[in-house]
Amino acid sequence: MKRKIVVFAIFIILLVLLTGCWNRRELNELAIAVGLGIDRQGDQYLVTVQVVNPGEIAAQKGGGRATPVLIYQETGDTVMEAFRRLTTVAPRKIYTAHLRMVVIGEKLAEEGFAETLDLLSRAREMRTDYYIAVAKDSKAENVLKVLTSLEDIPASQLFSALETSEKAWAPTASVTLDELIPNIVSKGKEASLTGIKIRGDVQEGETSENVKQIDAPTKLQYEGIAVFKNDRLIGWLDEEESKGLNYSLGKVKSTIVDITCPNEGKIGIEIIRTKADVKTKVKNGRLTGMIRVEAEGNIADVECGKAELAKTETIREFEKKGEEGIKAKIEAIINASQQKYKVDIIGFGDALQRSNPAYWKKNEKKWSEKFTGIPIEIETDLKIRRIGTIVDPPLKEIDQ
Repeated sequence: MKRKIVVFAIFIILLVLLTGCWNRRELNELAIAVGLGIDRQGDQYLVTVQVVNPGEIAAQKGGGRATPVLIYQETGDTVMEAFRRLTTVAPRKIYTAHLRMVVIGEKLAEEGFAETLDLLSRAREMRTDYYIAVAKDSKAENVLKVLTSLEDIPASQLFSALETSEKAWAPTASVTLDELIPNIVSKGKEASLTGIKIRGDVQEGETSENVKQIDAPTKLQYEGIAVFKNDRLIGWLDEEESKGLNYSLGKVKSTIVDITCPNEGKIGIEIIRTKADVKTKVKNGRLTGMIRVEAEGNIADVECGKAELAKTETIREFEKKGEEGIKAKIEAIINASQQKYKVDIIGFGDALQRSNPAYWKKNEKKWSEKFTGIPIEIETDLKIRRIGTIVDPPLKEIDQ
């Protein structure tokens, strides 16, 4: 009898453990979302999803006629309600685990989008490796409707372009949800997001004709960095300020610094590595800040014929001018942060919290007021490692 009971118990356990794929989802029942746009429309949210058109992607080699992606839109009192209403227009369930880009409309960003972040972080299906950006002077829906030429899927092109721009030019920032939320809730550092601008006519960009020309009449371009106070957009940084912000945060992986030659012309220094340190100190009751940026670079472009690149003193002179160029950009972001927008987007508050927790605890509620008045010292150190495969520029022999 006991043996039968044991066998029966094992049988029950196996039934529990071997339940199969009870929560399986068949691929032909899903609409794979790669882009998500959220706008404010009156008192409601407008949700736009860009989904892959699998039939067209599969037919590309045979010359498909439809667009590689489809757009579905719905409104709701909450973002989740709008999502569920998408089932009335989409033939398949929207599957968001493969999102590449989330675009926030400028109007929604100005009004505050903390409620939107709640859904993005709470949903178990969504991963957090997508990038978040703001539609500059536009709606998120318009950004997602523009067809791109180099990549079949526009959201994938936006994802790749943002990564490339951040690594090679540096006035943009690829921000994920896990990076954005801590800055939104932090009292010692405000959030910032890259902006997306539509260049050209929106309606023309929605048609397949937009990608059938060598020079597409409508393009998507990353431009500027959005500055936030809590979760509300309060302004935009220009290119110089945006680069200064990334220098201050140590996020410049590579970019170009142009300096003037002693006589005429310019020299381009390719930055290949940076390191930044932000500090806030309290000494004798006086609050001060400091940014130190260390950079390494190579000579990339010489447009003056009289440059003596073989001389150590010449290289050192170029290093000093490069340091001045980097410092000017950091000064620009400090001025924008302290005077124009009066918010700490570099993170001096976070640095103060680490160095002097007691002082921070007493002043965190009025940090915005204190931050605008603190003197900030800037130190830059640039080392030129290589001058390229040639020493003297061809222009030097032409001048001679």
